[in-house]
This record gives sequence, structure tokens and C-alpha cells, in this order.
Amino acid sequence: MQSATVRELHHVVADWQSAAFATGPADRARAEAGVAAAYAAAGLDAPERYVWMPSPARGAVAAALLARRGDAGACVLHEVRTRPWEAERAAACSELGPEQWPRVWAETGGLLWGQVQALVTRVRGAIGDLASDGPEPSERAEAAASALRGATLDAVLGQHDAPWLALFDALGRLEGPLAGLAEAARSTGWWWPFERLAVMSERPRELHRDEPGRLHRGDGPALAYPDGFALHAWRGMPIPPGFVESPAGLTADRISAEENAELRRVMLEIFGYDRYLAETGARPVHRDETGVLWRIDLPGDEPVTLVEVVNATPEPDGTYRTYFLRVPPGTRTARAGVAWTFGVDEADYRPEKQT
Repeated sequence: MQSATVRELHHVVADWQSAAFATGPADRARAEAGVAAAYAAAGLDAPERYVWMPSPARGAVAAALLARRGDAGACVLHEVRTRPWEAERAAACSELGPEQWPRVWAETGGLLWGQVQALVTRVRGAIGDLASDGPEPSERAEAAASALRGATLDAVLGQHDAPWLALFDALGRLEGPLAGLAEAARSTGWWWPFERLAVMSERPRELHRDEPGRLHRGDGPALAYPDGFALHAWRGMPIPPGFVESPAGLTADRISAEENAELRRVMLEIFGYDRYLAETGARPVHRDETGVLWRIDLPGDEPVTLVEVVNATPEPDGTYRTYFLRVPPGTRTARAGVAWTFGVDEADYRPEKQT
């Protein structure tokens, strides 16, 4: 772990985090040089051609067709990526030992893994769904979806290999067989290695995430590629395209009529709990000196319970801001709701002074 100590882990992780979530056109020359280096490290000749696709979806389609026809040669994922990856991982694991290995992973790649893997899983799922021809897919559509999902598993993930590359970088192991893979990861999205050809794909044109790092956008796709392949999400939850393209079009009636409970909650968040309460004529279920407790009963779902509180600190203009805070559905009093937001029981909530 000497090299990791010298290399300042937080800078290494931040560097690869930037690569993982980078948007904009790929650096094609640099990416192709990285791929050629990866082939050379595997003892292979560089690809004769690089075919660029505008998204991993188009890349997966091209890779599936090439794999079926065989005119680009065999897939060399194992030689180019899997084998050197596993060799470096085994060597690093042996060097660090069973106690150091999980700690170093937790301080490097583990910090990125959850967010990146969630993104990869969503992209893979959406690519497979491209073959769907309806709620009950035909046999042909299911076969096509299976081929596309298989193609996503044959991809080198490029920028989305960042978690493991952060680990190897921290350990000073990117100068050897993984150097080409790292160079490509800093420069492009997913790619597919065949004997005579590499299918390359662009990085996203747009990526929107919330503070915890989940895909999140209310007025358009949270992830979008140059060809229109896109994912829509609200705080990480998949939502249909166009679901909230225009928040101004939401109404309390539309929210109440939504049958999908998860989508209805998304609509409530976008619309605003306070506005929904006002427009539906909701009545408070309890009030005391700490605030007002509200409950929104939703068909087929647990109620949304909120406590309305007023910030004790005035704004610069002398006014006091009101907040609606989500609390557990079973909350019975405003004090209990406020206490819950401070992580204490109702009986223990006795603030000496509010700020």
C-alpha cells in the first residue's frame, strides 16, 4: 500500500470519478491508441478498423451482428480485458493480503462502485429493452433482446471501468498490461474488441445526477447519448420518457389519478407537497407548538405524512420560511414528526432554543 499512500488516494478517486461520469465527444485518437496498446499487451495485432457508434446501444447492436456473422473475427474480450484484469487483481490481492485488500478497495474503487454499477445496470437493461415489441414480447423479440444483453456483457466498459481502475491506479498498477485499458477508459465509452475490428462508442452527451449520485432529472432525460438513446429517472427511479417533461403540466387531479404508486410519488415530489395539500383541500391531522402534521392518503399505497415547520431563523428580508418534511407514515403528532427528523423520540425532544 506504499504506492497508494504516496499517490494520495482522494486525488486518484476524484480523477477516476471524473472519467466515469464524463460527458461530451470521445477523444477518438487517444481512445484508439489505448485500444491498440491493450491489444499489444495481450500479444495481438491492433484492430484493422475502428468503427465508431454514437451510443452503447448502437454499439451493442453492431457487436451482436458482428458476433453472429463472424466477419470481424472472434471476440477477444478475454485476451484484451479479462485475462490481464484478473492477473493484476490476483497479484494485488496476494500482495495486500486478506486484511488489506478489502480496506484498500473500500477506500478507492468501492467509493465509486455503487453509483457506476447502478448506471451500467440501467444502460444494459435499456439496451435489452430496445428489442421489445410489446407488453408480451414475441419469441423473435425475446431472442433479439437476449442477443443484445449478451452483447452488453461482451463489452469493455471504458469510462465505466473506473472503479477497478481507481484501485489499480492507487496501487501503481496501471503502467503495465492495464495501461491501454486505462487510456481508453479516460477517452471513450463502451467498446467491443474483435480480432480485426473494434466497435467503439461515444460517451453521453448529457448526464444529470442528484446529490447521492443517482440518475435524476424532471424535465428531460437524465442520461442522453448523441443518437437519442436515453434514460429517464427521478432520484434513481426509472420513469417513462415524457413523464415529467413539463412540470407545469402537472395537476393535483392528474397526480390523484395516477395508478402507479411509485410514479405518483415522483409526481408529488415534483409538484410540491405544500401545493398538493393546498389544491386538494387537505386538512391537518394534528398541530402543536412544534408544527402541523399532514397526511395524504393514496389509493393502493401507504399515506404520505408530512410535518410543516417554520424556520426559526428569519430570511434576509425578515420573512420566515416554511418547510414540509417527510416523516414515517405512522407518525401521530407534529412533535413526534419533528423529533423524528432530529433522530430522537417524541418524549426526548425538548429543544432549549430553536435556530
